[in-house]
Amino acid sequence: MKRFKLGNNLQLSQIIYGMWRLGDDSNTTPAHVQAKIEACLEQGITSFDQADIYGDYASEKLLGEALRAAPQLRERMEIITKCDIMLLSEHYPQRKVKHYDTSAEHIKASVENSLTNMAVDSIDLLLLHRPDPLMNHLETGAALDELVSSGKVRGVGVSNFKPYDWALLSSAMNTPLLTNQIELSLLHSEPLVDGTVADLQRQGLHPMAWSPLAGGALFSGDDTATATLRNALTQIAGEQSVDITAVAVAWLLKHPAGILPVMGTNNLERIRALASATRVELSREQWFILYEAARGCEVA
Repeated sequence: MKRFKLGNNLQLSQIIYGMWRLGDDSNTTPAHVQAKIEACLEQGITSFDQADIYGDYASEKLLGEALRAAPQLRERMEIITKCDIMLLSEHYPQRKVKHYDTSAEHIKASVENSLTNMAVDSIDLLLLHRPDPLMNHLETGAALDELVSSGKVRGVGVSNFKPYDWALLSSAMNTPLLTNQIELSLLHSEPLVDGTVADLQRQGLHPMAWSPLAGGALFSGDDTATATLRNALTQIAGEQSVDITAVAVAWLLKHPAGILPVMGTNNLERIRALASATRVELSREQWFILYEAARGCEVA
C-alpha cells in the first residue's frame, strides 16, 4: 500500500483504520482488538485513528489494553488521536453543556490522558477535533508547539477546520500543521469545491477523510439520487470484481490531493478487504459519472 509523507518525520498509510466504533463491538477483548490491528497491518494499513471521546472515552483504553498485551505492535503503527471536544458524559458529571476547549491546560492534560490510556510514550499525530469559537490562537498554537518540542507528539494537525480557521491557528505556530481531517464522501463532496481541499492541495498536504461511506447512507439511502449512485457504483464494482465500498473509496483515492480515507468497521472480514479500494482503477469519466449521480445533476 502507498504511504504518504506528512512533514519531515511522519508517514501514514493510504488508508487509515478508524477506531471510533471499537467499543461498539460485542467482543472488546485485547485479543480481538489485536486481531483487528493485525488484519490491517497485513494489508499495509499501519495508521490508526482515535480520539479521546470515542466510545464515550473508552476507545483509547481498549487500544491501550491491546498494546499492553502485545507491545510489539506499537513499532509497526502510527497512532492518531484528537482532543478539544468536551462531551456530556457520566464520566464528567460536572459538565452542563457539550462544548470545545482549546486551552493550553486542556490540550496538555488530554495528551497526558491519551498517552496513559493507549499505553504509548508518544502520539504520532495529534489533531484538534473541532474549531473552537473561543480559541485563543496564540495560546493554542504555543501549546501545540510545546507538545511537539517535548517529543510527546510527533506532529499536529486539525479536523473539521475551514481554511480561515487553519490560517488563524498556523499564524501563531512554529510547527507546521500537517493535515485536516474532514468529512468527505460521494454524498458529502462540498470540500472539493469550497476551498477546503484546494487549500491543502496548494500547500502539498494530504487531507484525511472521515465518514468516506457517508455513515452507511450510500447503502441505505432510498432517495432517487442515492439509488442512482448505488446503481452506478454496482456497475463499476461488477466490472472490477470488487464491492461497491471499494469503488466509493477509490473515488476519493483518485483525487490528486492524495486523500487518506479513515475506514471504520468491527467486522474482521470487512477489515481484511479494506485494501481492495487501492486496486480499483477509475477513469476520469467514471469518476464524473459517480460525481454527477451523487449530485443528482450534471456538472455546469
